[in-house]
Parts: sequence; structure tokens; C-alpha cells
Amino acid sequence: MTSSAADKIQQNAKFRPPAVHQVRVGGFFGPRIETIATATAHTLLDRCIEAGMLDQIDPDRPNPGLRIPFQQGNDTVSTQMFWDSDFGKSIEAAAYGLLHKPDAALEARIDEIVDAYGRLQDEDGYLNSWYQRIEPGKRWSNLRDCHELYDAGHLIEGAVAYYHVTGKRKLLDIMARYADHIATIFGPGEDQKPGYCGHPEIELALVKLGRATGEQRYLDLARFFVNERGQRRDGEHFYDREARARGSDPADYHFESYDYSQSHVPVREQRHVVGHAVRAAYLYSGMADISTEFGDESLKPALEAIWAHLTGKNLYVTGGFGPSAHNEGLTFDYDLPNETAYAETCAAVALVFWANRMLGLGPDRAYADVMERALYNGALVGLSLDGTQFFYDNPLESRGKHHRWTWHRCPCCPPNIARLVASIGTYMYGEAEDEIAVHLYCEGVADLETAGTPVRIRQETIYPLDGAIKLMLEPQQPAEFTLSLRLPAWSPGQTIRVNGEPVDFKAVEHKGYARLSRLWQSGDVVELDLEMPVQRLYAHPKAGIDQGRVTLQRGPLVYCLEGVDNGEDLNSIVLQPESSFRCEPVAALGGLPALVTTGLREVTFGGQLYTTETPRIEETEIRAVPYHVWDNRAAGEMLVWIRTEGGQ
Repeated sequence: MTSSAADKIQQNAKFRPPAVHQVRVGGFFGPRIETIATATAHTLLDRCIEAGMLDQIDPDRPNPGLRIPFQQGNDTVSTQMFWDSDFGKSIEAAAYGLLHKPDAALEARIDEIVDAYGRLQDEDGYLNSWYQRIEPGKRWSNLRDCHELYDAGHLIEGAVAYYHVTGKRKLLDIMARYADHIATIFGPGEDQKPGYCGHPEIELALVKLGRATGEQRYLDLARFFVNERGQRRDGEHFYDREARARGSDPADYHFESYDYSQSHVPVREQRHVVGHAVRAAYLYSGMADISTEFGDESLKPALEAIWAHLTGKNLYVTGGFGPSAHNEGLTFDYDLPNETAYAETCAAVALVFWANRMLGLGPDRAYADVMERALYNGALVGLSLDGTQFFYDNPLESRGKHHRWTWHRCPCCPPNIARLVASIGTYMYGEAEDEIAVHLYCEGVADLETAGTPVRIRQETIYPLDGAIKLMLEPQQPAEFTLSLRLPAWSPGQTIRVNGEPVDFKAVEHKGYARLSRLWQSGDVVELDLEMPVQRLYAHPKAGIDQGRVTLQRGPLVYCLEGVDNGEDLNSIVLQPESSFRCEPVAALGGLPALVTTGLREVTFGGQLYTTETPRIEETEIRAVPYHVWDNRAAGEMLVWIRTEGGQ
């Protein structure tokens, strides 16, 4: 965002993430971004177009009608009312890829799609391929189910990203016109609708659009949608009125309950994470954005209570959440099955979004540690190392039948994980008036601003393989500000040196961040060393399925056993209390370290289902690899929670 644009909107935000073009990333994420730029971005557009998406949006092509067969294995994909969102996310991911590596052919492909949307847009600014091409005349008739505003949100985010990276305004102007049209339809006026989308997303996008353009009206519209959710005008829920307008029975209308779309009560009254997991985290992200942008303290009690409920009783150790395939979401507290875990990739991605926006309220390890856990484990697992295959759901145990797929009848996860990884730089830092926060560590260069001064920060590190991090500061002129460094809870010990001198950071630690305040000058060097031992994590007793088991973690990486390393019957392996680990790099996994130790394996006699004989015990080598890279080498079993009981 330009300074002139920034001056046009209210300056109530405490910490804002940098725009994606402000941070250039190498290190751990560099090769992954390279893969997205060279492989995934083209793959996403290829598969979107093969599915018929361009046929649906381009008015110069024959109208595809209600169904386009797209055979992928045994699955036939039909036209979808949310295909605009898939194009929006794919454009966003591709834009970030262009930032990393210019690609004229990729840029031309995006421009072709943008031109098609330009031809599709109505005079009044309306833009939705489903209601313009497939079911005309029904616009705004079913907000609960049909994703109009959700689609708009993802296209807006794609437009903002493409503008930031290329400077091209066409898609940004198209989506700004659409946002202006939406503002004439929705709002508090007598001639406006009081509704909101059944799938939150527009709220996040409007905040990005406001930041990119400097136009306050987009932030105001985002706030309207957040405030309106769950309201009951004259005692009646909006979705009931909407259902009656369509002639259906309100009693049969909502999916089990309003909890599914987090519209059961107004947002400030909510205290529990409920319903569809992705919708939930998107909504809470929007709430956090509004709290930050408007200095709205009234949203904080709800956000903090919902966060505590998720992380204290409903979060997988991988950072995934939503155990049920039935509603793609939440069930009851401590319901954390492993083999049947749904834990949608999009939900972990959305949790990263939410955690990052909670950091807009100020540096707090409680949010940043969860952001990192979800990023490195529950989200990153959704993308194969070659960038062409994807997980939708993410169990913590597999008997060998769960694998990534090339596409899906609901292809929301591939572009979602791609856009997150390719834009990871924006999640690494927070900028405030007199403070810079470092939330994530990775080699790269960031051009930030604080205390009225441009500040370049260079990170040198091989994190997360090692906990040694060097930050070199280059303010354009000497400036007094605070540099806040996250001290992860998983690290039992840390040391900090500024220009070679040890710092007693405990005296200035606040909410898990070392707050270093001084007059910074170009050439100042901060060295942070994080101890990174192998740790055993134990589950709460109410998570009964995990009792007598442990999960291995080193740094931010959660580990698992794979059959390719440990053979079949992973549940027969028992980790001993005295087992110590060594790290061995695995070339096939990009040099990531495997954790290697000696344990036990139980072998039953004769293979009977039940026996009175004590199982035979054998010593065995145990090799664990980072969870996010499982199923990249060979088909086989996988296990996150390893037995520690038995083997006597």
C-alpha cells in the first residue's frame, strides 16, 4: 500500500502484516515457493481450465449449462457455484509465484482469465459466473448456501495480490467496482439487505482491498458483515426469512443448526468454536481484522474465548481441527480421532490466517506458536513436495490407503495451501508505529517501516533444521524502536546477543516475545539461539484415544512413523522411556532430518486375533519423519501417536 493510500484510511491498527512484495523469502520456504512458481501455479490453472471453469466465466465461449463432465479417476466433477473462488485463489497463488520468479507465460494466462472476467462483468458491477451464466435471475437469492459473497472475496484477494506483484490494476478495478456494487445491496439502509454470506470470506477480502486502495468504505463494509452475523431482526433469523422467500420451510433449511455457519448468535456473544471449521476460522479472522483496524475492544472477549476453546479442547497436535467429515467441522470437546480425522487442509490454512490476525492486536506467543504449528504441519502437509498433488483431509493415522490426489470435486484446498506458502513472508512480521515484531523465522530480506523510517531486516538461518538465527538491521537512518522476537514455547532455553553482547531478555520479555528497545543503526546484528531438543508430547486424559502414546516434536515440526521406514503394523512399535534420538538427513525429503532411535516391536504368535500367550518382544530401529512430508516417497502406513505402553 502506498503512503498516500494509507493516509486515506483510519490509522487505528496496531500491528499490520507487511504486503507480500515487502518480504523476499529463501531458506526452508524458498524451494517450496520455487516449486509453486514453476509447477503448482501452472498445475492449478491447468486443472481449473480442464474442469471447465474458463468456459463458465467467459461470455465469448458457449454457455456450459448445468454440468461439465470432468473425469478424474472415478469422480465426475460438475459445474460449481464456487468456481470463481477457485480461480481467485489460483490467481493469488500464481501472483505470489510471479513475485518469486517472473514468468511471462504464467502472467499471460492470468491476463486471459482477467480479460474474461472483464467481459463478464455487468454494467452495475455485478460479477458472479454462476448467476450470470448458469442460473441467471437468481442473484442474492440464497446467501446461506450459494457462496456469492465468498466467491467475491477470493476474487478480491486474487486481485489485490496481482496488483501488488505486477502493478496491473485491471482485476483490482473490476473487483473494486463489484465491491462498490455489493455496498449498494448490503447495509443498514431501508433499501439494503441486512444479510451476510453463509461462508465467511468477504470480510477478510474487503479489509485487504481497503488497505490496498486506502478506501475506508471497504473496511466499513467488512465491519457491517461481521456485525450483522447472527443478528435477529424482530426476533427472526435472516436465513429463515431468506428460506421463506424461496418458498422452503425454515425448519428444514439450516444444516443441523445455525452453528454450522457460526450465525447462531451475534459474534460478540460467541464463546465456543462451532460448526464448519473453515467457515469458523475465516469468520474469526475477519473479526480480528475488524478489531485491529477499528480499535474495537468489544470483539476481544469473544475472540479470546473462542481461541481458548479451540486450542484447549479441540486442536490436533498437528494444528489441524475439525474431526468430522459429516459437517467438515467440530463435534464435541476432546473428540480427536486419529484415523478418521478430517482436519481439512483449508482449516489449518485458515487457522494460520486467524492466528496472524490475532497478532494484529500485539505480539503474543499464544497466537504465534499455534500459527507456526498449523503452518508447518496441518497446512503444509496438504501440498506434495513436487507441488502437483494435494491432501484435502489429513488423518493422523493411516493403514496405507490415504494418499494425495491430483484434483477434487471440491478443489478448494490446492490453491489455498499454495497461496499461503507462496505468501509466507507476510506472516513473518508485524509493523507498528514504533515496533517491529518477528513472528516466524526463515532466511530472507524484509523491507519494513517503523518510527517513520524504512528498515531492512535480513535473516540468516536454516530454521527449522536448526535454532540459530541471525538478524541484520539496516534502518535508513538511526531510529529508536522496539524489535520484538518470538521465543517459542517449545524451546526450553534461548540466548540473545546484540552486536555480540549478551542480552538479559527475560527482563524485557512480554507474552513470549523478547522486546529489544534501543536506538538501532545500520549494521546492528541480533543473534538468537533457540534450543531445539526432541520432545515428547502427551495428550490430555480426556483425549482417550491418545493415552499411553506420545507424539514426537523437534522445533515446530511434528513427526510421524511411516511404513516405508518402519515396516507394517506401526501400532506394534513401542517407544521406550530411555530412548534417545539422533537426527539423520533424508535426501528424498529435501534433507529434512529423520529422528532415529531404538525401541521395541511386539510380535504375536501365530497371527491369532486373541491369544493367551505374551507377545514376543524384539528390539527395532525407529525412524520418524516430519508429518508434513509423509506419503511423498512410497505408499504405506502412517502413525503420529506412538505407543509407550506395553512391550514388557
